[in-house]
Amino acid sequence: MAMHVAPSFEQLEKLSGTRDADLIARRFVDPATNRGRAAQTNRGSRFNRESREVFDDGWGKVEDLKPFETIEHTERARTIITRNESPDIGFDRSINAYRGCEHGCSYCFARPTHAYLGHSAGLEFERDIYIKANAVETLRKELSDKRYRPKPIAMGTNTDPYQPAERQHRLTRGILEVMLETRHPVTITTKSALVVRDLDLLKPLAEQGLVRVALSITSMDHILSRKMEPRASTPEKRLEAVRLLSEAGIPTVVMAAPMIPAINDMELERILDAAAAQGARDATAILLRLPGEVRDIFREWLLRHFPDRVSHVMSLVRDTRGGKDNDPNFGTRFVGEGPYAVLLRQRLDMAKQRYGLNKPLPPLRTDLFQHPTVDDGQMSLF
Repeated sequence: MAMHVAPSFEQLEKLSGTRDADLIARRFVDPATNRGRAAQTNRGSRFNRESREVFDDGWGKVEDLKPFETIEHTERARTIITRNESPDIGFDRSINAYRGCEHGCSYCFARPTHAYLGHSAGLEFERDIYIKANAVETLRKELSDKRYRPKPIAMGTNTDPYQPAERQHRLTRGILEVMLETRHPVTITTKSALVVRDLDLLKPLAEQGLVRVALSITSMDHILSRKMEPRASTPEKRLEAVRLLSEAGIPTVVMAAPMIPAINDMELERILDAAAAQGARDATAILLRLPGEVRDIFREWLLRHFPDRVSHVMSLVRDTRGGKDNDPNFGTRFVGEGPYAVLLRQRLDMAKQRYGLNKPLPPLRTDLFQHPTVDDGQMSLF
């Protein structure tokens, strides 16, 4: 009796650009079941004892699968402010009110964190969204600690604070309300135009020097953008958000991130030009990173959408990462090394100068902070 197993990525990469598309397709779930998703597979968490993956071995019909609809899980966080000591990150604390992200970028570096919840870093990262229902009250409690000393809190560092779930749950808005009440500095990174919903909070925060916003724009091509970020706002909507934020006096940065060799890197100058025209004050670019499970998820995405470019793209990626698919080292993981990475940085510097995207951003103030009052059921002694 013959056994049939899903072809390995190495086998598929050799076949990319050939006519053997049938074998390549057998590794992936049916496109009808992952409509609006970027991941092509749904292998279980690396911490699970058993791993199962549905694929077509060519010997019969695969059991019918329902589309991967979004499933929300409610959880109560013990703490909400996360701290880090990474020397190449410009903040030491952050807040993520959601786990998982429905925007579904195949290259999202946060995907491996879903494995700690027993989920796949693939489709389940995009489908199983965790809602920290007590995020606002927990934040208020942590800020009320008399030992707390303020520094800018970054939002959008792991998953997008304005992903679709925010429309209903409004946790990001609640957090910003606490920031305004306590006069606490905050930074926001997002791919969603939903951020302009909170202009009534962001404007007074900006007037006090307490906020800046970064909009991530990866492509000006609507078709490519939809492939890269299936459920994020369109490039036009994000540029409109840049304009509205800038007109409201909110310091706004554009992030061309990630730059993927031979996929969207040729758009760097076009993105910065468009953002500058809408009022952005600064710009940055981050080279593609492929930590953990992200490597295979991204390569599978390439096989689905750009089968003729797989070898070329991965070769360029390895050229920037010392011959490997990923470089986790501080200082080089965001910018890469080698001729391609150096050229990308030079292009960024020249484009920023050409389009006036090197305006200094005002420092965020910490001297206005006031501890919030929390009703803990205790009566005052005075």
